Amino acid sequence: MGNLRDYQRKRDFSKTREPADNAPGKASGRAIFVVQLHHASRRHFDFRLQVGDTLKSWAVPKGPSYDPEVKRLAVEVEDHPISYAGFEGDIEHGYGKGHVDQFDLGVWTTEGDAEAQLLKGHLRFELFGKRLKGGWHLVRSGRKERQPAWFLIKAKDAFAGDVEADDLLDAKMTRSTRAAAKTPATRAAAKKSTARRKAVPKGKKVPRLRLARAAAALDGARPATSGTEFFKPELARLREFPPEGEQWLHEVKWDGYRILAAIADGEVKLWSRNALAWNDRLPDIVQALESLGLQSARLDGELIALDPRGHSDFNGLQATLSGEAQLPLVYMLFDLPHLEGSNLSRVRLVERKQLLQQLLAHAPKHLAFSSHAIGDGEGAFRMATEQQLEGIISKRVDSAYRPGRGDDWLKIKRLESDEFAVVGYTPPKGSRNGFGSLLLARPDPSVKDGWVYAGRVGTGFSDEQLRQLGKTLADKGRRKPTVKLAAIDPLLRDAHWVEPKAVAEVYYRGIGNKNLLRQPSLKTMRTDKTAADLIDSDRAPAAKASARRKRATAADITITHPDRVVYPGDGITKQEVADYYASVMTWFLPGVVNRPTSVIRCPEGTEKACFFQKHMIRGLKHVGSAKLKEESGAQATYIYPRDADSVIELVQFGALEFHPWGATIAQPDQADRVVFDLDPGEDVAWDRVAAAARLVHKLLAQLGLASFLRTTGGKGLHVVVPLNPGCPWPQAKGFAQAFASSLAQAHPLEFIATASKARRGGLIYIDYLRNSRGATSVASYSLRARTGAPVAMPLRWNELGKLKSGHDFDIHSAPKRLARLRSDPWEGIDELRQNLDEVMDKLG
Repeated sequence: MGNLRDYQRKRDFSKTREPADNAPGKASGRAIFVVQLHHASRRHFDFRLQVGDTLKSWAVPKGPSYDPEVKRLAVEVEDHPISYAGFEGDIEHGYGKGHVDQFDLGVWTTEGDAEAQLLKGHLRFELFGKRLKGGWHLVRSGRKERQPAWFLIKAKDAFAGDVEADDLLDAKMTRSTRAAAKTPATRAAAKKSTARRKAVPKGKKVPRLRLARAAAALDGARPATSGTEFFKPELARLREFPPEGEQWLHEVKWDGYRILAAIADGEVKLWSRNALAWNDRLPDIVQALESLGLQSARLDGELIALDPRGHSDFNGLQATLSGEAQLPLVYMLFDLPHLEGSNLSRVRLVERKQLLQQLLAHAPKHLAFSSHAIGDGEGAFRMATEQQLEGIISKRVDSAYRPGRGDDWLKIKRLESDEFAVVGYTPPKGSRNGFGSLLLARPDPSVKDGWVYAGRVGTGFSDEQLRQLGKTLADKGRRKPTVKLAAIDPLLRDAHWVEPKAVAEVYYRGIGNKNLLRQPSLKTMRTDKTAADLIDSDRAPAAKASARRKRATAADITITHPDRVVYPGDGITKQEVADYYASVMTWFLPGVVNRPTSVIRCPEGTEKACFFQKHMIRGLKHVGSAKLKEESGAQATYIYPRDADSVIELVQFGALEFHPWGATIAQPDQADRVVFDLDPGEDVAWDRVAAAARLVHKLLAQLGLASFLRTTGGKGLHVVVPLNPGCPWPQAKGFAQAFASSLAQAHPLEFIATASKARRGGLIYIDYLRNSRGATSVASYSLRARTGAPVAMPLRWNELGKLKSGHDFDIHSAPKRLARLRSDPWEGIDELRQNLDEVMDKLG
């Protein structure tokens, strides 16, 4: 991060209009660059790059040159506030006296860490402005100067040419240059520097007319006009396994943001899948599309940031879009429903993609073609799994481009895989030959040469494998288990158990209850390995590896002062808190991951000072950060959990409670949860609170809204309404307020919708204020910093009658409850599609 002390020390802000620090709203979005023409005692260009929360700055006397053979001296000066990017006009007194014009403003990117490159003395970067484009270098000079000297050099790329900064001055900057010339010599220099006029170099364009003719000749193409308005994308359905056959093609499932591009009369407009305009956020992609030289087109693809392995990095993408990083972005294109006056939506997909590939053959590196393979879906999925990609998208080769969700596009997400010993089998049923399923086990670390049951695998076998394995296993085994069982499973009543010898490698979708594999399917039989190899292997079996990820010692996180008592009245230690969150992690994470989250930190325990923490602090390595606008209009860096390591790291920093937004960092202005907090007065009996929750549930159902139930770990209950797609926060708050007010008016002896505690006696306060941007609600499975270490627990509605209070579950009983559950009480909450538009119409 930068330091503004030198900047502020050199200026008298009572005499200069220059900003003293970062004004609200000036440190948001992509990392920017700015170049200013400064008519100080010596005319020069100020070149500034946003790195962190300041502008790293260099004075370039002759300005940038597009000629890669020219090295322009760049003298490093003090860091400036980001708000300085918008400064223009006269500096009338003191340091830097003279006139300032803005020469260029845009975003910039670099591969790798910008500060580390600057420290080494060579920064490679790209600029996306109106005047400065393409790749550049800043190289530290070896000369000893009073101030650090660098060279600004243009990279050899499609934008290189013989253009100088003075060639690109507009009329306003030209007048400033001539007005600042005070002597005959400076006037002559000013006249010379503003005499030439050249355009910004442009990249190589594609052969547009040839592609237009090719598009029009395709079977199914229709003449049509196309504007820059939003068009609805085609969406995929989720499937467990890839389809087979030559009628399917398979692409990588990129981990990024869906972006639609519409081009008309050469103008490019970018849209998110929710019809939000994205041009301002992606000038690099706009610039790349403009370089294609197209008059009209519609393109569909995924915006990604690439990690060093060439994989899409979603965290890196979010960090770049929020200004925390400067990674190069790539628009990975996979469809072309319109090109140069031809509607191609009825053209076969494989032909649209062939044309798209030709279009991108000479495109800038920020545009890429999403390649595919035809047939062998299982092989494509195996490749994606082995490379640890998110999964694949399977599409019908001859399908049209149809808006909305259908069966022509299928998404199959990656499975994990690991090796297990075969310890038995179940008999075949129906027409199945050989056996029903193989019984699997993993090494038991608590017992030497011991094994613990891991689950059954019955899918993924070929007919030949069924026959051969069935022949091998026939009439073998015994009825008594040869391994430790976590629980009695009635499906194993007829099982035959054998000694662990053979090894099976299986795919699976995580670890479920009782540490059993979820949805396993056979990858292969490892004839090159024996069960003994698994015991001696340095590769942790699946459940063991999963458990390690959940434990407090994950990654490089160490729980310091593990014996510190944080719940003094209950004797609960910091280590026990970490162990609790590790034990419930698979249940807890979905409610907080990628959501701005406030935590309640109690570093010295609950009986001493506790405080909310919502902004980034020094020392956090695994916790995500995103710059978001606050109510004041200022920008602040918020924290959010990215994974289990993020949670454990926050626990290490003293966090006990987690309170997420009802929105994600990807769409902070879109509410995807509405929470009604039923907070009873001191003298309200519990049965009234339960009845109130049932009434809210019933009234929401009458409006067509499904709702979910959660204890708060305190006195009350939460009724949670998921929204998919989400809606703007003012709409969510308006609905919640209208619903709460109507309820209070209809039942004045039960409810109150105002926050006044003085008027709350004998009533249940229905709190709707948690439904505004920046407001939070306690997360499901979060501890509370209260006596007894209670837990906020999601429930099924039919469990409400069994409750005795809103704090029935605690740090000890919550994990036991989860171990008994066969499914998530809130199962399906993220897939449920409902919104407030129709409801608000009903409410008027």
